[in-house]
This record gives sequence, structure tokens and C-alpha cells, in this order.
Amino acid sequence: MDFDLSDEQALLKDSLERFVRNDYDFDSRRRNLASERGFSSTHWQLFGELGWTAMPFPEVDGGLDGGAIELMLIMEQFGRGLVIEPYLPTIVLAGGALRRAGSEAQKSRWLAPLVAAEQTAALAFAEPGGRFDPWHVTTRAERDGEGWRLHGEKIAVLNARDAGLVVVPARTAGATGDRDGIGLFVVTAGTKGMRVTAYPTVDGLQAADLALDGVRVDGEALLGTPDGGGSVLAEVYDEALLAVSAEAVGVMSVLLEKTIDYTRNRRQFGVPIGTFQALQHRMVEMFMCVEQSRSLLYMAAMKLAAGHDDASRALAALKYQVGTSGRLIGEEAVQLHGGMGVTDELDVAHYFKRVTTLDLLFGNADHHLTRYTG
Repeated sequence: MDFDLSDEQALLKDSLERFVRNDYDFDSRRRNLASERGFSSTHWQLFGELGWTAMPFPEVDGGLDGGAIELMLIMEQFGRGLVIEPYLPTIVLAGGALRRAGSEAQKSRWLAPLVAAEQTAALAFAEPGGRFDPWHVTTRAERDGEGWRLHGEKIAVLNARDAGLVVVPARTAGATGDRDGIGLFVVTAGTKGMRVTAYPTVDGLQAADLALDGVRVDGEALLGTPDGGGSVLAEVYDEALLAVSAEAVGVMSVLLEKTIDYTRNRRQFGVPIGTFQALQHRMVEMFMCVEQSRSLLYMAAMKLAAGHDDASRALAALKYQVGTSGRLIGEEAVQLHGGMGVTDELDVAHYFKRVTTLDLLFGNADHHLTRYTG
């Protein structure tokens, strides 16, 4: 099997590496994280200029015809840089739903600004009591003349505070947990009846809970058919699993590199602590976890790109692997850095927080082990 990147993919990877290395230092990231928006609008516009926000979309939608491999390359480098701009909620989640279910008119109205990095968006995929089930949808959509009214509650909606629009799955028929009977509705920011309660997540990013109290949207807000959103969510869910897993591999790679570098320079008893055999064994285990995770990432990305029948099962295996490996690598990195490993001033602590959050997004390791073996 050919694992080589195409010329275009190699150029994409090179541009991402240079950006993270030269233009995304840790101190600037901390300042942007503490800003009013929580990320850099300048960087977001740059993503659009470089074509990164257009990459996963077909040419007919103004995109660059990228796929799973390109998404993997982008998200792994974003993990290495701890990139805080809302690529996942805007491009992968909301953009993924609009790409699959939107009409030409809807794409022109709502998708085009995302592709051009002129706006950010969110997908309200989680509800109270849903655990990690994307089809646990109790939010209701009721006909109201030519439009719809939405009633319900969404939780932990990434980027909802600053999003120009939110894609809301709501049940039009069936029982809670059914894959059928789910519609996808676009609710623009400021719509009457939608209350947004924002808060920071453990990794310093932004999420929000949404209360939908009879929110009225017109008929054009429905993406696709009233009961066909479940199949769309399934495809978006798989793509999101690949994205967060690739980001986790990037995070783990940096934690390993920084730990090795630190143990080469930290001296105890007159020698670098990296010469102690017990610590070498621990770092070898960290290395093996990174390489195993990267191998599964490549396999899952290729299966998803090829539309393979067991792509979802491969993604479940991948998410389990990065969840368990991420915890081990994060804990080892923090411990081997000593007390400074948990300080806010050291980037290692932020990488550990992010890999912990990535384990919980779209199902933790235990959840995906059950999916894989079930």
C-alpha cells in the first residue's frame, strides 16, 4: 500500500508545519485565548486565505476537493500547535452538515461564508442524558405554518457563543435514540427564543448550553428532509472522530518530544535524568503509544477516504487508542516534568488539558471500546 502523500498533500502539510512553527508561539496563543473572542480573527482569516477552511469542500461549493487525508493532515498539525481557532465546530461539524444536506441556495447563504472564513458556526450535537449517543435527540421540531418551532435543550455546544449560526438537530418523529425522524435546522445568532449560556471548557476554549424556547425558523432553515438528519449526523460524526483523533496524535507527539528534551537537560546527581534507565523505559512506552496511534490514524483515514464498509469500526478502534494513549502520555509528561508540569506558564500543562478534552469529545475510550467489540 502506498503511504506517500501526493504533491498537493505534501505542500499542505509543509504550509501547516511552517505556520505552527513560525507564527503560532505559545505566548501569543495564551494572549489570544484570553481575548474577548477567545481566538485570533487574523489567524482565522489567514486560514481562509491559505485555503484551509475550503479544503474539505467540493469545488462546486467553493472548496478545494479535499478529503479525509487532508483533514487528517490539518488536524494533526493543529494539535501540535494547540490551535484554538474554531476549525472543528465550524468546518468539520456545522460545515460538514451543510455540505451534505444543504440545497444550493442554503449553501450559498450559509456555507459560503464558512468556506471563506468570514463567519464561524457550531453544531449542537449533545443533549442532557445523551452521554455519547449522537442520536439521543429529545429537542422537538413542530410545524408552524410554513416554518418550524424548536423546543429543547442542547449542552456543550462548541463555539456557540461566537457562532453566526448553529445547526440544531431536532426530532420530527420517532422515539429518543432513533436514527430516523431527526431534522437539521439552521438557527442564526440572535434568533428570538434561543438563550446561550457560555462557559470555558477545561482546556480554555469556549462552549455553551442552548435553551430553545419555541424558537421559530422558516422553512428554508431545514437542511434536507424533515427525517433524514440522522444519516447526515452519522457521516459528520465519523469525520469528527477522525479530526479529533488526528489532533490528539499531534498533541501526543509534542508531549513526547518535550519530555525527551526536558530529560536531556534536567540534571540530577550530576547527570541528565534522561540517562536513568527507569525513565528511558517510560519514554519508550510513550513513543510506542504515539506510533501505535499514528498507525491506526493512517488506517482509519484511508478507510474513511475510500468509503470502506468498516471505516466506522476502524474509527472506533482509533478513538479508543488515542484515548488510552493520550492519558498515559499526558500523565507521564506531567510527572517527568515535576511540579512545573502542572503550571499554567508551561505549555505541557495545556497540551495535557487538550488531550484530556479530546478523549471526551464524541465518546471516550470506554465508549468506543464498546462500539468496537459490540
